[in-house]
Amino acid sequence: MGLFDKIRNEFIDIIEWVDDSSDTIVWKFPRYQNEIKMNAQLTVREGQVAVFMNEGVIADVFSAGRHVLTTQNMPIMTTLQGWKYGFNSPFKADVFFVSLRQFTNQKWGTKNPIMLRDVEFGPVRLRAFGSYAFQVKDAAVFLKQIAATNPTFTIEDINEQLRNIAVTRGMDAIAESKIAVLDLASNYDEVSVFVQQKISPEFEEIGLSLTKFLVENISLPEEVEKVLDKRSSMGIVGNLGAYAQFQAANAMEKAAENPSGGGIMGAGLGVGLGAGMAGQMGGVFQQNKFDGNNPSGTSAAVVPPAIPTAVHYFLAINGVQAGPFTIEQLKEEVQKGTLLSSTLAWKAGLENWKEANQIEELKNLFHTVPPPLPGV
Repeated sequence: MGLFDKIRNEFIDIIEWVDDSSDTIVWKFPRYQNEIKMNAQLTVREGQVAVFMNEGVIADVFSAGRHVLTTQNMPIMTTLQGWKYGFNSPFKADVFFVSLRQFTNQKWGTKNPIMLRDVEFGPVRLRAFGSYAFQVKDAAVFLKQIAATNPTFTIEDINEQLRNIAVTRGMDAIAESKIAVLDLASNYDEVSVFVQQKISPEFEEIGLSLTKFLVENISLPEEVEKVLDKRSSMGIVGNLGAYAQFQAANAMEKAAENPSGGGIMGAGLGVGLGAGMAGQMGGVFQQNKFDGNNPSGTSAAVVPPAIPTAVHYFLAINGVQAGPFTIEQLKEEVQKGTLLSSTLAWKAGLENWKEANQIEELKNLFHTVPPPLPGV
């Protein structure tokens, strides 16, 4: 420092902090041998406080505004210095500016999975992460407990400690909430509020205020999530018989769309295949039922055969496929004159459409109609 700078800084007239950073919490005003002139001007901007420290002891704290330093507005400093009747000579003191702004979007997260006990799954391992925001609530307490006499104190100097509080106390709060693992995703807001209430007192102990705490994600280990995916798939499938019918219907639709399937013939064949598939699937499930008296898994001796299902028929009426019809419904079609002996019909198992009178079980339908009355 040059001689001119030394003389200029020996007695400080203006004390202020123009904060151009985004992460500084505490900044110590630089001065030569701590000498401040009485009646010097102190400017404290919005979102700041100025703390005077005398030989390591917190003295006066000034809020936002313009202050002229005198013994009248520095009562604690006056007492510490022993100025009983006023004193206008330069005095020595450390001046710390403390930012009161909110420091937002601070990240927290578990480094390793945390073991918890869930009511549904039992012991589970969870990972969680999110963000939080804080600000200085009591500058004097913060300086005493954390910043001490460091000339500059930033977010990074305390973030690790705050993250540890968030993770340790936060996961403990999640365990205390007794919310089932599968319900946590729908209760992030409630969990965030619960955790914030849990850890706020620890922030206040060091002069900070936890203004926001957010849980952004809580997840299970990858291998557990895969098992849950399989379980969800089974829940979506639901009734296996209905699922087999759905698959058969899809096969029928694909067969009808296949140009090589022959139009109506392809659609009819798809229905036959679908019915056959549903029957075979049902048979497989029935045969594979496990019986304690039959360790092999087959139960042909105990389980009765499947109940026969009604045969369905399709008709070609005016060049358009109609159906399916049961045998009882076909009797009504004969009565109405819709089904004639020459009408083309098809059922599962037939390779091609045939006239109704060429299908054995349909042939008898036409003999049930009485002949015309004599003489009419």
